Amino acid sequence: MRSPSLRTVLIFPYVALVIVLAVAIGGLSYRTGSQAVLTVSEHLLQETVSRIGQAIDRHVVGSVATLEAAFPNGMLAPETIEADFDDIRTRFWIATSLHIDPNNYVYYGNLEGQAIGLYRHSYQQGELRIKYRPEEHRKRYRIDGINGVPQFESTEQALFDPRTRPWFQAAKTSNQDIWTSVYIDFGTQDLVATRARRVLGPQGKLRGVVATDMPLRALNDFVGSLAISPNGLAFVIEPDGQLIASSCSPNVRQIADGQNIRINAADSGHPLLTEIYLQILPDLTQPLESNLAKTFVFTDSLGEKIHVAFALFQDSAGLQWINVVALPDRDFMGGISDNVIRTVILAVLATIIVILLGLWILHWVTADLKQLSIAVNQIGSGFLEKPLNIRRNDEIGTLAQSFQAMQSRLQTDHLTGLPNRYAFEQSLNTAIHQHSQIGQPFAIMFIDINDFKMINDRFGHDIGDQVLIELALRLRTHVRQQDFVTRYAGDEFVVILENIHSSEDLAPIRKNIVAALATPLQATGSAAACVGGAIGVAHFPNDADNANDLLIVADRNMYRHKAEIKEKSC
Repeated sequence: MRSPSLRTVLIFPYVALVIVLAVAIGGLSYRTGSQAVLTVSEHLLQETVSRIGQAIDRHVVGSVATLEAAFPNGMLAPETIEADFDDIRTRFWIATSLHIDPNNYVYYGNLEGQAIGLYRHSYQQGELRIKYRPEEHRKRYRIDGINGVPQFESTEQALFDPRTRPWFQAAKTSNQDIWTSVYIDFGTQDLVATRARRVLGPQGKLRGVVATDMPLRALNDFVGSLAISPNGLAFVIEPDGQLIASSCSPNVRQIADGQNIRINAADSGHPLLTEIYLQILPDLTQPLESNLAKTFVFTDSLGEKIHVAFALFQDSAGLQWINVVALPDRDFMGGISDNVIRTVILAVLATIIVILLGLWILHWVTADLKQLSIAVNQIGSGFLEKPLNIRRNDEIGTLAQSFQAMQSRLQTDHLTGLPNRYAFEQSLNTAIHQHSQIGQPFAIMFIDINDFKMINDRFGHDIGDQVLIELALRLRTHVRQQDFVTRYAGDEFVVILENIHSSEDLAPIRKNIVAALATPLQATGSAAACVGGAIGVAHFPNDADNANDLLIVADRNMYRHKAEIKEKSC
């Protein structure tokens, strides 16, 4: 099995780490955000339920204060209304001034069928509704201010008998304040609840009933105006499901005969409201703790999670209403989901940028490492001549410099510092290739030092090495700058000579070399000695067109020259 490349080993963990981090950050962001939003939403639900309870309490407290101001608890009822008219009118004006919205109407009726009521149109103006005898119709008077003189306006068509009204019937047998059932006011067609209290005479027997209306329009408007969430809803119901107020549906509807009837939550026409009511219906059959919000989550028919909070509101007069608030999951989790999507998109873009940047860095690193790897393989295969073009100031640059130094050492003769035999062969092949393409001749000069064995025998090998170093320096300094001098082997040197077209071009170079070799050696000290050299030349391409044949020709010519030197010395 093939081992993965360094690039693969570096890239895959790097990319995997970036992706894992992006996913982890997105997941943690979603989890943390959703938990925070869920906590906030639960608090919002409970707070909204509490606000509705406070709004109901404001209505209830107003009705209690209105009754207490109209007929303080323990006050005896008058024998007749007309006998105590001024006091009743004054108390009723004060009572309806306490909470004119919504408790702007207070009225009283007695066992004799007498009735008096004050309806406040504003802080400055009210309407008195009075009847002193059971058989007469109630009259209406305008009154301006607490001490204003009543001004007759009209007589009601229908006969009004307080003793037959639901509020009178409910309160006359109760020892404490009592609420009537919620009903539709025949005048405004809005829902109304009436709080009533019986009024006793001197012998502690029932003399009459005082009552105040609590219109529920303001409560319905308040519930409808709650800014819960884009798709949130709130409603108030009685334990039997009858709607008191709702933010998403009416609480009254008109039937075929033109009459208005109340709407039950189970038949509200709003699917989500109906589903929520059916969800809390089992809890309504159990005792609930007043003003303690309960929360739960359910999945509606559309598959969406709905968060619900509800609480019971009740008072000492028997009022029991349930406040309900609901929020679809998408209303508060939509922002989190959108944020996660944005995070994922940003994470993907960041991942792509990081990956591209990482790939560029990896390419920057591994390209030079690959070049080094190829060079090492070439050296292992015996090829030393290819130079490294790596210019860096980091560890890879240091490694490349070390490798180049090693490469140079492998191509350099360790004694003389000249290029060695391998370097010569590579340079010769390169010269043949280049000169073949441009059609330009060159020559090689093979030099063998004469009587070098005598130097070693006479002065020793250390001096012999010094002599080779001295001769290498002479050869290097007595050829042209473009010529390539190498130590081929032992006491043999080879020179590659550029731009040699004929023997005339070669003559001055050969003369310099001969003179350099004939100069007495300094390495032998006071026992100065002279050496010469046998020189063989081969021309490219006249003598040969390949390295091996050129060397054979040059070597043969060198031996021929060596033989000539021996003949002359004899």
